[in-house]
Amino acid sequence: MMPEQILPTTVVGSYPAVGSGGLGGALLDPLKPARKTAVSDQITAGIDIISDGQVGRDMIALIADFLPGVKGQDVTGQIHPAGKPITLPGVKYALSRHPAVKGILTGPTTLAHGLALKTPVYRDRNELIPDLARALAQEARYLADAGGVTILQLDEPILSTGAADLSVAREAVSIITKNVNVPSCMHVCGNIRGCIDEILQFPVDILDFEFANNPDNLDVLSRSDLKGKKIGFGCVDSADREVESVTEIKDRITKGIDIFGAETMLLDPDCGLRMHSREGAYNKLEHLVLAAHQCRKEL
Repeated sequence: MMPEQILPTTVVGSYPAVGSGGLGGALLDPLKPARKTAVSDQITAGIDIISDGQVGRDMIALIADFLPGVKGQDVTGQIHPAGKPITLPGVKYALSRHPAVKGILTGPTTLAHGLALKTPVYRDRNELIPDLARALAQEARYLADAGGVTILQLDEPILSTGAADLSVAREAVSIITKNVNVPSCMHVCGNIRGCIDEILQFPVDILDFEFANNPDNLDVLSRSDLKGKKIGFGCVDSADREVESVTEIKDRITKGIDIFGAETMLLDPDCGLRMHSREGAYNKLEHLVLAAHQCRKEL
C-alpha cells in the first residue's frame, strides 16, 4: 500500500554493494550481507518506500543471467520466462524489514539493447522485445503476488536516447503492467524533451525522471498534460559525488511542487547510487528525507 503521507520518499534502484560483516549465511546467499546493509541504511535514513538495494549484478545481467535463451550477454535461442523467481527473494527480505517496498525490474527494451543477437530466431531487437516482456511479466506477477509490494518499477533508460522504437517499447510495457494489481512506475534517465509526448502514453501510473541533473525536464513537463500520472521527482543528483545540502534539495522540490502539486510527487534520487561510497549514498538519502520533512511542514 502506498504511504498516505504527502511527498513520500523512495529510491530509484541500486545502492553500494557493501558487506555488513560476518558470514551469517553468506555462503548460501553471497549477496545477503550487502542486501542487509542496503535495506538497513534506507530504513535508518528514513526512506518511506525502500528497495532491496539491487546489490547484485548490473541491470542487464540481473535479469538476463536467469532467462532461458540467453548466455552471458548473447541471445542464443528463443526467450522464455525463468524457471523460478529472480528478484523476489531480495524483495521478500526487504518486506520482512519494512512495510513499503518497491520491486524493480529492468525494462524489456533496455534489456534488449543490452544484449547481442546470436540466433536466427529474432531478426532484430524489435522482435526480441515482446518475448522479453512476457518473461518479465511472469517476474512482475511474482512480485505483485508477494503481498506488500507498494510499487512495481520498470527501468527504461534507453527510451530517452533515440535508439529505441517507442511504440514497440510501449506495447512491451503493456504486456507487463496489464495484469499487475499494484501501482506501476517507469524510470527514464536523461533529457526527455525529444520523447515526452510518447512517454506520456505508456500504461503506467508513475513516471520517474531526473530533475536534479536534468533541470530542463522541469520545463518540458510544465508544458505537458500528465494524463493523471504521478511523477517520481528525481531531486538528488546521483551523478555528482558531492552530497547536496538539504536546502539545495528542498529548493528543487519546491520548484516541482509549484508545477505539479505536492500530491502528485514521489521524491527520490535521479538514478541509482551504486557508484557512490556507502557514506555518500547514505548522506544523500538522509538529506533527501530532511528536505522532504521541511517541505511538508511548509505545506
